[in-house]
Amino acid sequence: MSRRISYREALREGLREALLNDPRVLLMGEDVGRYGGTYAVSKGLLDEFGPDRIRDTPLSELAFVGAGIGAALGGLRPVVEVMTVNFSLLALDPIVNTAALYHHMSGGQFSVPLVIRMATGAGRQVAAQHSHSFEGWYAHIPGITILAPATVRDARYMLAPALSDPDPVLIFEHAALYNMEAELGDEEPVDIRSARLMRDGSDVALITYGGSLYKTLAAAEQLAMRGISAAVLDLRVLRPLDTGAIVALTRQCRRVVVVDEGWRSGSLAAEVMARIVEHAFYELDAPPARVCSEEVPVPYARHLEEAVLPQPEKIIAAVEALLGVSS
Repeated sequence: MSRRISYREALREGLREALLNDPRVLLMGEDVGRYGGTYAVSKGLLDEFGPDRIRDTPLSELAFVGAGIGAALGGLRPVVEVMTVNFSLLALDPIVNTAALYHHMSGGQFSVPLVIRMATGAGRQVAAQHSHSFEGWYAHIPGITILAPATVRDARYMLAPALSDPDPVLIFEHAALYNMEAELGDEEPVDIRSARLMRDGSDVALITYGGSLYKTLAAAEQLAMRGISAAVLDLRVLRPLDTGAIVALTRQCRRVVVVDEGWRSGSLAAEVMARIVEHAFYELDAPPARVCSEEVPVPYARHLEEAVLPQPEKIIAAVEALLGVSS
């Protein structure tokens, strides 16, 4: 039976299920307990599971991410919440130099079954230090899995396979999605290795992830009204990238636009385009194009913030330029 719930509620249900099913699971981070989470994802969990399993931490990402790594090495299954991706930069050393490398540097003797959740992305007028999208940076690092759930279904069901992974998994939740609602069925298992086709089409492939998914779907709807059939692929998993799905859709549509809220230079979009060129160059009818955020810190003013980010109008313009048509 399906029911309508929000992205936030889906995340909470996933956390609660994990805590109920496995006594080794605990949640730790800034304000996850008494306050109920900065985005209210963990509201009510402290009362149900107590302070041993819902742990408020000091305001030190370096310290509590490191503690999460130690807990994982000690046999627990910690879920560490970092308030925003910008603040995760304070924990780069334990994430990149310890968690991601421990399995390799121990010769396979140890793993770090750690899940780190963090909010990412812009669109809420919270200025540059709370608005950037750094998941593409983390996707550069071997030894970790990078997830970007954009749908309520993925928000609800990605945590279980993430906790089952013996190595670190980072989950990037776009902050603009927390209030989004959708129908959700019971027991809809998802994997954390493959992309998902959200809309089929034949004229152009639109490849995206995270908060840009719904802007891309909106653009595809408007393109359909103009007689252009656009397929939309939600990458969902940024490391490892589902190269097979990317290449298959490229061969199907022969034209590709990649939509990425990260900056253009050194972006995940650039990596996707590189793989398309490596594996499907001769299948293309036009060079791949991309729509990324402008190369500036995310502004506070709403009209400037909207101008910086990918928007449906920018996606439509990129598609029309690729097809050689005009509005």
